[in-house]
Amino acid sequence: MSTSFRAQLRALPDFPDTMPSFDPDAAPQDPADLFRLWLAEALAAGIRQPHAFSLATAGSAGQLSSRMLILKDIDDGGWQFATARTSRKGGELAAHPYAAMNFYWPELGRQIRVAGSVDLLSAEASAADWDARPASDGTANPAWQLYSLVPREIEFWQASADRRHIRHRMTF
Repeated sequence: MSTSFRAQLRALPDFPDTMPSFDPDAAPQDPADLFRLWLAEALAAGIRQPHAFSLATAGSAGQLSSRMLILKDIDDGGWQFATARTSRKGGELAAHPYAAMNFYWPELGRQIRVAGSVDLLSAEASAADWDARPASDGTANPAWQLYSLVPREIEFWQASADRRHIRHRMTF
C-alpha cells in the first residue's frame, strides 16, 4: 500500500462524536428484543434499509463469499432471509448450511453479528414470502427459498468515540 493512500485512508471520517449509549447489563435478555430495539432506533435515526445485512457463507471447498440480503423475520425458529436455491448463495447453503449475518449502522456506531446453522423453511412459507415481495405479480417462483439462521452466537457492538467499544456477546 502506498504511503499516500494509507494516509488518505487514515484521514477518512470515523464514527460521529456522539453515539447512543449502550449498557449490556440493562439490555433486554432476549437478543431478538434487543435487535428490535436497535432497529427501531435505526429507523428513528433515518438510516436507510436498516434491515439489510451482509450474509457470509462458505462453499463445499471452504471458499467464502458474502452479499447483501434483507431480513424477513425473527421468530423462535431463527432469523429469516430468502434467496433462490439455484443462486450461488443457495448452492453454498446446500453444501455448507452455516452462515453469519452482519448488520452495520455507521451513523449509530452499531453492528450486530449473528452466526449459526441454516435451515430451509417450507415450500409454503417460501411461496408466501415470494408472493409478499413488493414487485410480486402473482407468478410462482419454485426456486425461491426462505431460510432460517439458528443463532449459536450473537454479538451487539457499540462504538465509542474514545475507542472503548462495547461488545455484548451471547452464545447458545
